[in-house]
Amino acid sequence: MAVRYELIKECSQTGARLGRLYTPHGVIDTPTFMPVGTQATVKAMSPAELKEIGAQIILSNTYHLYIRPGHKLVEQAGGLHGFMNWDRPILTDSGGFQVFSLNDLRKISEEGVEFKSHLDGSKHFFTPEYVMEIERALGADIIMAFDECTPYPCEHDYAKKSMERTIRWLKRCKESHHNTGKQALFGIVQGSTYKDLRIESARRTVEVELPGYAIGGLSVGEPKDLMNEVLDYTVPELPKDKPRYLMGVGSPDCLIDGSIRGIDMFDCVLPTRIARNGTVMTSKGKLVVRNAEFSEDFLPMDENCDCYACRNFSRAYIRHLIKAGEILGGRLTTIHNLRFLQNLMGQIREAIREDRLQSFRNEFFENYGY
Repeated sequence: MAVRYELIKECSQTGARLGRLYTPHGVIDTPTFMPVGTQATVKAMSPAELKEIGAQIILSNTYHLYIRPGHKLVEQAGGLHGFMNWDRPILTDSGGFQVFSLNDLRKISEEGVEFKSHLDGSKHFFTPEYVMEIERALGADIIMAFDECTPYPCEHDYAKKSMERTIRWLKRCKESHHNTGKQALFGIVQGSTYKDLRIESARRTVEVELPGYAIGGLSVGEPKDLMNEVLDYTVPELPKDKPRYLMGVGSPDCLIDGSIRGIDMFDCVLPTRIARNGTVMTSKGKLVVRNAEFSEDFLPMDENCDCYACRNFSRAYIRHLIKAGEILGGRLTTIHNLRFLQNLMGQIREAIREDRLQSFRNEFFENYGY
């Protein structure tokens, strides 16, 4: 098998799990957060810097890499690992979320999705089989099945039809997936925020024997309490001996609450996106370092952080860089945010090991200002 999950310990206070995920390009300690490298790069970060902040695995995007530079070119370069010079694990999503977010530029049918490129308006057609071909060429360790991500809110009838189509597409993905022992195909549970659909989707997705399972269609605008409620009744339907991946989630509170509910893998563009806008996560809450109040503040962004930015530069300097439009400003805030989340995941793993994750949550939320 390309990917194997080892359950090391379950937290006695919660449903959280401490584990290891074995892949062709290395072992991942879980729960883990995956920085997003949409176009074969985590914005503002070099591979060496990603390793320095502790990234164990990164995510890249099938849709964007298909559009530019093209999956065949990436394959010629030796796949994503060779193309971007990253020798640790990679996960590629299926492009489903991006395709379906095009709205007026796409048309869904049973066969697949016709869509127009966001770059030049050219027409393209994704089928489950073609997505598997693209992901094979990209060469990631973990590849996601092609699914339909429903918006929030949506009617029960639409969510049901979409969920059933996602399961049919999953079966087609598995049939066309060439399991060479180098790539692991994960299925995706859908069903919007409807309990009956989520449970049915989870059970039918698990019936398609796969090395891992994801929960999609959340963090798309629904309240966080509702997302946690969906996780409460969905996660128990997933196997204990397989990794569980919550797609598109990356705020500190959701990483902790998701881990409490037994999630092993997370990803999100949030930390890099807000960093480029001058917002950083700290042990005492969010800090908008570009604000004028920090113009003469010579403290690090977070006195409790060990990242390169916090070890070497002040809030005043980083604010100056951002206000002056200097590239280094966004690089330093990005380095910090990604290191902050890697540190957080390490603290979560340690709290699980010591059976105190609920206590850790309470203390973290109080300090962060939730």
